[in-house]
Amino acid sequence: MLMRAVAAAVSLAFAPLALAQQQVIRPPIATYWVDASTISGMGAGMGAGGMAGMMGRMMGGGGGAQKTLDLRLGSSQAASGAPQAQHDIPPGMNMGPSLPLVTPVQARAEPGMPGMEQPKGKLLIYWGCGEKAGPGQPVVIDFASVAAGRAPNLASRRINVPDGPLFGRSKSFGEWPNTQEPRTVPPEASLRGDHLVKGNYSPDIRFTVDDRRDFMPAVSVSSSASAAGGREVKWSPVAGATGYSLVVIGARQDESEMVMWSSSAAQEMPAALLGFIPPAEVARLVREKVVLPPDTTQCTVPQEVMKSSPMPMLQFIAYGDELNVVHPPRPQDPKAAWEPQYGVKVRLKSTSMLPLMDGMENMGRMGAGGATGAGGGQAAGSEPQPQPGFNPVEEGVKEGVRALRGLFGK
Repeated sequence: MLMRAVAAAVSLAFAPLALAQQQVIRPPIATYWVDASTISGMGAGMGAGGMAGMMGRMMGGGGGAQKTLDLRLGSSQAASGAPQAQHDIPPGMNMGPSLPLVTPVQARAEPGMPGMEQPKGKLLIYWGCGEKAGPGQPVVIDFASVAAGRAPNLASRRINVPDGPLFGRSKSFGEWPNTQEPRTVPPEASLRGDHLVKGNYSPDIRFTVDDRRDFMPAVSVSSSASAAGGREVKWSPVAGATGYSLVVIGARQDESEMVMWSSSAAQEMPAALLGFIPPAEVARLVREKVVLPPDTTQCTVPQEVMKSSPMPMLQFIAYGDELNVVHPPRPQDPKAAWEPQYGVKVRLKSTSMLPLMDGMENMGRMGAGGATGAGGGQAAGSEPQPQPGFNPVEEGVKEGVRALRGLFGK
């Protein structure tokens, strides 16, 4: 009884202190996200000239890196009249004084392939850098078994990636790019400077981007065959990178099997590594040997992966820093409620995509600054000959989408 009485007295004594330390925190009225990507290699051709631009890079056409922006404004306030908003950009963007943030008529369609169907055959999943795949590999997923309700034997950790504003989730919403403003981001564009977002459904949003949060440099990556049958991938350090991931997708011509590999030293679903990941999460994944540290400059794709497909496709990603702004700042007095007017997040990444096959060893460098120099291109008459009726680029993209969406519903 005495001990219970003492415990009760202690609890009562500390209860007012605990209550006093609880601060009222309300969500911001408006949130604004800026996703800034630098795309080099074959991936830049997807948005600059479509398939023709992509194939031009593959065949030695070169070209610079592409920059893209995805701007999303969400607000808990209703618009006063027809929704209107714009982002006043710094002169270094070279895109005029502002970009309109348009409210879409309906939500964006989920990316996918026309006529996409449920995957068939099997998916082989590998991981880890090295000439040979490690023990326990590959994990084989039979699509028929998955369709029958049997879960695949695949370990995957949860990666904490917050969601930004989306149409339908906020009372008011605006985005760029949009049908009203189809401009592309010029290669010399810079985010550095003062930004102002204003509209009739959100408070004025002000933030400044410094050198650390500008567009990341383009990736310069190349590959070459190793003596043991693997593929050595090398790259130059990317300034501002917090870590790197490599993902390979390949498929047999008859689509009976496809393969996915990641540079993670631990078993992980490769799709989880290809987006924007916050710096704190990247640091955790580096410690867990899922993401390569920022001082890494090479990795070997195992021979088993290279043998699985006529032309495996490599997706390289360098994760970048983030800018996070909340206005007004959090009060130091815990008794004062924190009622932010707005929050801003600027996310960065730099990516490159290239086929892992002889004759295209330096294609990833072409998008990172033009010609590769003497000996960097392929010799005359040595162009790779695709198999009749088989488009490796289309097949690689199609099989990747089928695997990620058809199998995992993402």
